[in-house]
This record gives sequence, C-alpha cells and structure tokens, in this order.
Amino acid sequence: MKEKLRLVVLPSVVLVLIFLLTNCGGTSSSNGGGSSQSQLTVAFSGGGSGTVTSSPAGINCTSACSADFNTGTMVTLTANPAQGSVFAGWSGACTGTGACVVALNSNQSVTAKFTPVVANTVTVTLAGTGSGTVTSSPAGINCAPTCTASFGPATQLVLTATPHPGSTFAGWGGACSGINLTCTIVVNSNESVTATFNSVSQQFELSVTLSGNGSGTVTSNPAGINCAPTCSANFAANSVVTLTPTPAQGSVFSGWGGACTGIGACTVIMNQNQNVIANFNPPGLTSINHIIFMLQENRSFDHYFGHLNDYRHDVFGLGTNDVDGYPYGQPDFYSNPSYDGTGTTQSFHLATQCVANSSPYWDAAHADYNRYHPTRDQALLDGFVFAAGKFSRDKGGVNAGWTDIDGLRAVGYYTDADLPYYYYMATQFATSDVWFSPVLSNSQPNRMYLIAATSQGRVGAPGNQLTAKTIFQLLDEHNISWKIYVPDPPLGQDYLNNTYLNMFDYYNDPAVKAKIRLIDEYYTDLANGTLPQVAMIEGGYFTNLDEHPDDDPNNPGSGVQKGSKYVSNIINSLMTSQYWTDSVFILSYDEFGGFFDHVPPMQATPPDNIPPQLIPGNTCYNHPLTGVCGFNYTGFRVPLIVVSPFTNPHFVSHIPRDYTAILKLIEMRFDLPSLTARDAAQPDMLEFFNFANPPWETPPQPPPQPSNELCDDSHLQ
Repeated sequence: MKEKLRLVVLPSVVLVLIFLLTNCGGTSSSNGGGSSQSQLTVAFSGGGSGTVTSSPAGINCTSACSADFNTGTMVTLTANPAQGSVFAGWSGACTGTGACVVALNSNQSVTAKFTPVVANTVTVTLAGTGSGTVTSSPAGINCAPTCTASFGPATQLVLTATPHPGSTFAGWGGACSGINLTCTIVVNSNESVTATFNSVSQQFELSVTLSGNGSGTVTSNPAGINCAPTCSANFAANSVVTLTPTPAQGSVFSGWGGACTGIGACTVIMNQNQNVIANFNPPGLTSINHIIFMLQENRSFDHYFGHLNDYRHDVFGLGTNDVDGYPYGQPDFYSNPSYDGTGTTQSFHLATQCVANSSPYWDAAHADYNRYHPTRDQALLDGFVFAAGKFSRDKGGVNAGWTDIDGLRAVGYYTDADLPYYYYMATQFATSDVWFSPVLSNSQPNRMYLIAATSQGRVGAPGNQLTAKTIFQLLDEHNISWKIYVPDPPLGQDYLNNTYLNMFDYYNDPAVKAKIRLIDEYYTDLANGTLPQVAMIEGGYFTNLDEHPDDDPNNPGSGVQKGSKYVSNIINSLMTSQYWTDSVFILSYDEFGGFFDHVPPMQATPPDNIPPQLIPGNTCYNHPLTGVCGFNYTGFRVPLIVVSPFTNPHFVSHIPRDYTAILKLIEMRFDLPSLTARDAAQPDMLEFFNFANPPWETPPQPPPQPSNELCDDSHLQ
C-alpha cells in the first residue's frame, strides 16, 4: 500500500531524506535477514559557516563529516547558519533550500552551502552647477570626499543635503526624490542617489496660463509676469515669486491650478521651471439654490470611466483624447505586475456586475501606490493585483469562497455596455479626469474629509467620534437649511445610525438627528417644494445598492448595475421636478476600492497639523510622516458626474481637485468660511457651469440603466 507524504515547511531549512521500504513477509532484505549499512557524507561550501545535524543522530558537524546508517533509514538533515551567515541551499543528493526526498539505499553525498551576509553599497553622486555636501545617519556617507559606504541589510538610512553658500539644493534623484533636504531609504540592495546643487545665479522659467470662461490679468512680484500679453519670465533660482490675479469687469477669479491651488495668494519657489493656471469666470454662482451630493462606494476612475473616450467619440462624435483614460480604440491598455511578480496581468472587460471586495485600506493603498517601497514618494502603481490577491488569500482563499486569489479583478473594467446611464450622464453633462478622493485609504477617513475636510489623523475607522467642525455645523451657524437622506436602515436598528455623520460628535445633538431622514422623504420634498438648500444622500449600504464590491463572495449581490439604476432614479427625479432649474447634483465615489488607475495621487495641502495616527505594523509607522506617508497626498482618482441645468455640455475638467471641492462649492455659494486648509486650497468648480446661458434648461432624456447583467464573483471574464 502506498502512503501519502505530507510536505511540512519548518522554521529552519530542513532537508528530508525519505526512504519508503516495503517489506515482504516480514523480512528486511535479500541478505538473509541481516542489516546492511549505507554511508551519508556531508560537505560544506560557500565561504560561510554553520552546523548540519541529523535525525536519527549521527551527523553533527561544522565541516565535512560522514556517518553510517542502516540501509533504508529515513534521515533528516537540518542546516543551521552561524551568526553572520545564511544558508544558501543544498547540492548533491538534494537541491534547493526546501525539503527534498532521497532513498538512502546506497552511499549518498550532500553539500550544504553557507554564505556570509553581504552588506549593500550606497553611492551618492553630486550634480548641478553649485556645490554642497551629503551626510548620512547612521554615519558612513560624507560626500565629498566619502561618497560610497556599505550598510547592513534593511538599514534605514537618512541622507541630509547641505548646500554651500552661493548654492541651493535643487533635489534628489535615483533612489531618492523630491526637494526636501532629507531623504530616507531602506537599504535592501545596492542603491544610487544623486544630489543636485545649483548656483543661485541659475534661472528657471515661470509660465502662467489663463483659463476659464472669463478674463483677467496676472502680475508678479518681482516684476516679469504681466499676463496677458507677457505670460512667462525667468527668475533666479530659489527666488520667491508672488502672483496676483486681477479679474476683468464681468469676471471673477475662481482659483489657481498647476503649481498653486486655492483662491488666495499664489507664491512660487523657483527651484525648477514652474507652470501656474489662473482661472477667470463670469459670476453667477447664486443661480444655484440647491446643492445635492452623493458618494457611492469603492470604484476608481479607470475601472468605471476609462473607456469614456470610445463612448464620447463613437456615440457623440466628440474627440478621441478628451479624457485621460484608455487611448481611443485600445481596450487592453493597462497592465499590472502579476500576483507573484513574475509577469503582467492585462486589463480586461469584466463579465459580471458583481466582484469580490479588495482592500483599499491604508497599507494596501500604499502597496498599490508602490508595491515594494510603499513609503517612497515614487508612484509606480504596481501593487493593485498583488494587494487584491493578498486580500483574498488573507480572507481564506478558495476554501472560503474567494476564487480570485490572484487579484485579477483589480484590473477589470466596465464600459458603456454595462453602465449606459453613467456614461451618458458623464458625457452629456460634465466630469473630471483629475478628481481624487482626499486620502490614500479606505471609506471612513475619506468620508470624514467629505464632511469636515479632515480626518483629524485617522487613517481608518474613527474609534472615538471626531470633534472637528462639520459642513453641517457650519451651515447651521449661518442658517442654511440641510438634510441627510439615508436609505435602508440596518435590520432592527434606527435608520438615524445609517449615516457617516455619526463619526462626529456633532451627530449627538437631537436637533441634528432631526435632519437625518429616510430617502423616501427626498422624493416627497421634491414634490412638495421642501427640498433644503444642501442635501447629502447616503449610499444603499445595507441593500446592496451602494455599488460596493461584495464583502461575502458566497453571497454576491452588490452589483454595479443595481447601484447605478438606484442612482438613476434619484437623479431623474430631480431632473423632472420643480427644483431642476436651480440645482446641482454631484455624484462621486468615496474611494477607489483597490481597483487600478494609471494616474497617481496628487500632492495636496494637509488639512491641519495632525499627523496620521499609526500603530506598529502600519505602513509608514516610525517613518517621517510627510509626503505619501502623511496627508500631503490625495487618494486615487474616482468617478465624477456633475448634473445641472448650468453644466457645460460634454465638459471634462483637467484641473486637479479632491472631492473636498464639493465643500468649497457650498462655502462659496453661501459665503461661508473654509473648514480646514484642505478645502481652502481646492480650486473652485465654476468652470463646470455656464450661468449666463444655461445649456440644459430642458434636461436630456437619459437611457434606462439595466440591472440584469450576470452577478457572479467567480466569473470575471
């Protein structure tokens, strides 16, 4: 009878030599019942040191040795490297570093290879027209003269650039990036870093672009820019240039883009060539009397709207490159490294409206940003497939119903064939291809930004309620009416809990809870003339209508078609109501859900001085909480549709914003102060609208949204 062998992976490297001897009639061998012996010889190589032992006993040596065993004995050899060495593998009767099986029915020879731990080399190169020094902590680099040093594996090395008098530090290259004077790298391989110092006499070009539907001028201090006609000028390296906008009669200045954000003063440090966009638009925001906004759940821009170029051209005859998504006519534009990193995974059209959940949490989102170096400010966007596959495996894999253990769903996409309503509305009305969630994490901290323009340091679930002022408190302070409409209360619970406002202590006020209403009241308010000035609509979280991927693949149901059909009823009801003539409806998504996007998160203004609250094990823990490790970056792109009688037809915005711009729109319309530095820094949304000649006084007739596509997490293609 054959016995099954189970392969066991032990904490140390183990060589298992197994001999299965089948006895006939109880005798042991053909030599008449006597025992023969075979010799097992162990040799050493590699230049390192270590010990090899055996079970049963016999081998215990740090250099070449041998021992005799009864022929047919199962011998287990264990390799234990000495300090400063690593075990590099077996040769001879065994190979590799894992377990192997050898029949010891004759003399056998095995070689154990131990190699010394090799330090990694960091090399710094000085560049530029100026001069300076670069030093390291721990010590080793002092460049010049010492520009190369060796460090042990996993050393966290901090490099500091110090420009000499008459020079300025212009930035890092190689394994470092950015213009901060310090750079941190983890030395797991040989690394090269370039530090550029430039003479202060060097000059860089500042260019100003005028944009929007209005007009105006931009001047600079020191002089040089007077745009138009003079829209570019050279300034000395490291000089500080202040730009001032002056709107023409009949126009207003509506915000900066490029190197500046917000509507306040624009100050540019000339440490490189810089470009600034100045937006001027006609006044008219007071034409909007009702702002309704809604976030659905967990979808990225490329995942939903990557194929807008195809739809816009083929259905409406618009341009082929209007949207920064898939190139026109190229359905398989995007690829991502495979789960094991040995190949690539190509994007594909999803055949199901339901897919299993992935992980958009802080750690996974940073792995999506840069799989192998998630703390670096270097967006490689190479971790989507890996993070999705890891999430499935961590949840139990196929044994728990998570069939996509290799993360293929992360690069799946939908088209107008699946989401005809959304594609139609995004094309007829307006969208943006640089619209981001506010933070590189999951739903809760992003929705905190939607409500208060800060998460007060949270990077996940809030724990205790936040004390930050919310947009709803700001509205109450200025007597602006508002409601939150909530669908589907959890079974056996009060529907009042079904709002993300409950993450804030302002929610506890009974007068506040009185303004949280069931979604049915939204339709009643449209009919009865009682719609508030500001309304937030929560997603269908408990009836699978929020478009969230399935948390339980054994019970799929959170279909994108089901959710989009639900949203279509909400928007269509507004378009046919008495409120159509003076309202705007903004639909977006709270975060990317772990689905791919080829545009990296953008740099952003931190809302306050509160750093991310991380615990041991979190990505960025014990790392400088700046750049991608702080609140200095947004999350990934998410879809946006702006629906209003004032919306410019077929409009695509290319001015980067995160969705705290919705708060900025509310604040501008009702003359309210900003909540934090984050919403204050957002460009306004005036470019989306034409208040002088409303294009959609009669709304268009959108197509119906079907909801009968396959819903099966296990059939992605």
